[in-house]
Amino acid sequence: MNPKIERFEDLIAWQKARKLTTEVYKATQNQKFAKDWGLSNQIQRAVVSIMANIAEGFERGKRSEFHHFLSIAKASCAEVRCHLYVAFDIGYLCESQFQQLNLQAHEVSRILGGLRSAVERQRDNGNTQTKPIST
Repeated sequence: MNPKIERFEDLIAWQKARKLTTEVYKATQNQKFAKDWGLSNQIQRAVVSIMANIAEGFERGKRSEFHHFLSIAKASCAEVRCHLYVAFDIGYLCESQFQQLNLQAHEVSRILGGLRSAVERQRDNGNTQTKPIST
């Protein structure tokens, strides 16, 4: 029996994106990182975009729109990973911070990819409404 997802907060992808967002915000409070307003602002906006797009797509109510917003969320996840490399390369993150955040971002990306595939299958099978979603 598969549990039904009725709220975006129930989605593991959103929960993991929320944790990643918290950790990125903590990392950007580092003195050197915080002083680079452009990079810290950009990575913060990208990481928030992941969880916001999951939520917005889910609440749109149609699988085709949810699929589209999951694609945007996955792309934002790639943007976060790119910014993590910049932050590491210029010394804002130590290697262990970078590895931990990059690992979390990869996990979120994999989960989003799987969720997007599941939504696509359900959409293609004629199930067009997002609520509730079978996992």
